[in-house]
Amino acid sequence: MERSGENQQNNKGVVVITGASAGVGRACVRAFAEKGYDVALLSRGKEGLEAAKVEVEKMGRRAVYFLVDVADAEAVEEAAERTEEELGPIDVWVNNAMNSVFSPIKEMKAEEYKRVTDVTYLGQVNGALSALKRMLPRDKGSIVFVGSALAYRGIPLQSAYCGAKHAVEGFYDSLRTELLHDKSKVKISIVQLPALNTTQFGFVKSRLPNKPQPMGTIYQPEVAADAILFAAENNRREMMVGWSTVKAIIGNKIAPWYADRVLANSAFKGQQTDEPEDPNRENNVWEPISGDHGAHGNFGEKAKNSSTVLWLSKNKKYVEWTIILLILLLVLWIILD
Repeated sequence: MERSGENQQNNKGVVVITGASAGVGRACVRAFAEKGYDVALLSRGKEGLEAAKVEVEKMGRRAVYFLVDVADAEAVEEAAERTEEELGPIDVWVNNAMNSVFSPIKEMKAEEYKRVTDVTYLGQVNGALSALKRMLPRDKGSIVFVGSALAYRGIPLQSAYCGAKHAVEGFYDSLRTELLHDKSKVKISIVQLPALNTTQFGFVKSRLPNKPQPMGTIYQPEVAADAILFAAENNRREMMVGWSTVKAIIGNKIAPWYADRVLANSAFKGQQTDEPEDPNRENNVWEPISGDHGAHGNFGEKAKNSSTVLWLSKNKKYVEWTIILLILLLVLWIILD
């Protein structure tokens, strides 16, 4: 595809995004392409990937897509190799793909735990290994891990997902310390997400009597994509999106026993709508759901388009200098009064 001189000048490099066909991944595709990245799209959903590729190309960027199950390390590695052949060296890798099962633990099956872990945890490991294989010799690049408030605070009915996100956090901590030890210039960040208005809730397998829904303050997926893009371009150890994420993480450190009680009383009903679920509906645990589903779910009327916590995090330096200036002015006022 021919690119204009302006687009070539604005070229930011190549990004690989897993889970790129829908939800947060789809929002990331749009955000990175708009910023000037060429995009490699990895997912299992062909229709969504094709539509996302068209969106990228309409923005004047190049795009390739690969039908990949991120639980398959060989398939991820092959996609990474073909990305560099077709687009060039990978500058950013976004580990976003996930799946989940909404179910009480007593009704879960061992193969469901394995599957969610293979995708949501090992999928991020597989992506990191393929990215590192290329970035470490060049001593540059950025890997973004997509975490969750549930990486710190498990909740009922999502034990498989919570366990996988806890595992991602552990892997991330280990990798970061090793890169620091080796004095590597490869950057890694983790973005802890809140409840989002994504396609996830119509995709997951569920044994709940009513349809699942995000619990707490809901944000649009573009807010998550904004944080992920910022994390990719800035060397931040961790970014938290939304006050609900901050509250869950810090609150659990202070009083986990209180969180136990609150969630036991509220999280069963809070994660379900009033609409009965169809026990036979399609889910994407084992196979993708056909069609192009876009980025948004069914909770747009409740979703927020911005996050004050994210804005403060992105403008951390200005906020810190403003606080210092206010303190100095207060001191001067006290001295001169």
